[in-house]
Amino acid sequence: MTSTVASPYTELSESSVGDLVLQAQSGDRSAMDQLYCRFQQHVLSIAYKRLGNWDEAQELSQDVFIQAFRRLNQLQAPEAFAGWLRQIVHRMAINRLTRRQMPTSVDHEILEATITCDSDPLAAVLTSEQKIQVHQGLGRLGELDRRTLVAFYLDGQSLNQMSDAFEAPIGTIKRRLHVARKRLAKECEMLQAI
Repeated sequence: MTSTVASPYTELSESSVGDLVLQAQSGDRSAMDQLYCRFQQHVLSIAYKRLGNWDEAQELSQDVFIQAFRRLNQLQAPEAFAGWLRQIVHRMAINRLTRRQMPTSVDHEILEATITCDSDPLAAVLTSEQKIQVHQGLGRLGELDRRTLVAFYLDGQSLNQMSDAFEAPIGTIKRRLHVARKRLAKECEMLQAI
């Protein structure tokens, strides 16, 4: 004994589909329910074949019937309901596929290597406070010390560039950096004590 799945085309004669469509076009909810019941499995099958995802196919089939019943009055040949409905399924499935964002796969090792997250919030707070103290300490230094440290550490100038900018020999620039760092450290210690 073989079992066959009846398609909506063999289950209904063309005139009965046409009659149901005409009744549904005039607002008969019962006719809409019958059309839904008879074509729902077929629409779901097409949606699944197109999308390859059961949950998305079920959602799409609901959307297809909503769209079809909203535009049912546009169907001029009620007997062509099955083909018209099939076109809606195909079109909406294509739209959904083009709008779907494809998941990207990332190798676990690459992901671990690229994650730069401070796992220690205390360290982040301390780093932030240290930056504030350094900037406050810079503000308390003399003009020459501040300019020397800013040029080297913040502006990234080389000793040669600083020698030209300050019109001083490189040895003098090295000594100024050494002295300015010591003075800044002392100012930061005083700020921590406060």
